[in-house]
Amino acid sequence: MRRRAFAWLALFMLCWAPAVHAHKPSDSYLTLTVDDKTIAGRWDIALRDLDNPLILDANGDGKLTWGEVRIREADIKSYAFTRIKLTGDGQACVIHPGNMLIDHHSDGAYAVLEFNANCPVRPSQLGIDYRLFADVDTLHKGLVHVVSKGATTTAILGLDHPREILDIRGKGLGRTFIDFVGEGMWHIWRGVDHALFLLSLMLPAACVLHGKKWRPADSPRAVAIDVLKLVTAFTAAHAITLSLATLHVVALPSRWVEVAIAMTILLSALNNIVPLVRARRWLVAFAFGLIHGFGFASVLTSMALPTPHLAAALAGFNIGVEMGQISLVLLLLPILYIYRSSLWFRLATLYGGSAVITAFATMWIYERTTGLTVLAL
Repeated sequence: MRRRAFAWLALFMLCWAPAVHAHKPSDSYLTLTVDDKTIAGRWDIALRDLDNPLILDANGDGKLTWGEVRIREADIKSYAFTRIKLTGDGQACVIHPGNMLIDHHSDGAYAVLEFNANCPVRPSQLGIDYRLFADVDTLHKGLVHVVSKGATTTAILGLDHPREILDIRGKGLGRTFIDFVGEGMWHIWRGVDHALFLLSLMLPAACVLHGKKWRPADSPRAVAIDVLKLVTAFTAAHAITLSLATLHVVALPSRWVEVAIAMTILLSALNNIVPLVRARRWLVAFAFGLIHGFGFASVLTSMALPTPHLAAALAGFNIGVEMGQISLVLLLLPILYIYRSSLWFRLATLYGGSAVITAFATMWIYERTTGLTVLAL
């Protein structure tokens, strides 16, 4: 009974998590340029994220206008700059907010907060204490890019890692690679669109089709090979488009990418209920993986990294995403295989789980095409 309860709990958590964070993971982009004792800063923060704690959408129509944002400029600056601290060699640097502009990234409009920070001495070690959205979004990340005399240093900060001391002489390619391996893994777990698509592919993994119905699979080897094909196809596909988008070879509007990702989840879940694609599901995983790659790319495209660091970050992020996917497979597949012969378990997970995924995917498509929130959690 305990094993069965654990199985249900694990599957419930995997299915329920997407309801909480259905949209693109929250990221801000902080660029710091060190020049002697002065630091010039640019902080890009998504307006949709600022709207959560500050309620910028005054008329509640689901659309932010420049007038609504401009009238709250003081509140935006106050909220942001009380949640970041800079130190140079252990001594506090005084931040002086500047202009607030609006810029458009691939995933929507951002407030651009310009500022200068004055340090007592020219720092060799730059300390950053980052607490943006810590009170409303535990998954938010700040992607930091520090430049000093041509040297580049990066960091990824959030509630689980709010402080870091950076050597402004630059970070090695190896350290950049390792940092983005971790970010790739974390992106799978908090960017639940991608995890949910993988889940919809995995639900029938321990079954085979007999006519129009799913039956328990007999061969563990066949199950393992099928899952390997699915994950490999998905990985190869999103690696292609992630690379193309990050290197600015191909660019697509983020809003329509998000809609397309939701569509891939919907179609994959529906295929579990009414199987239309019966063989070579790995081809579907590959085709839909091309779309998901553009979604992954949002993490890297807004960081103006020099080419060597961008290559290291891209490689590390790809590997991290793959490791995150493997962790999901290792968690889910044994449960599905062990209980594959239980009719009630199969009905609840394969058909019931796919029905729940279908409902959420439909809701996300509506939200992402209209800009209106159906379910606020």
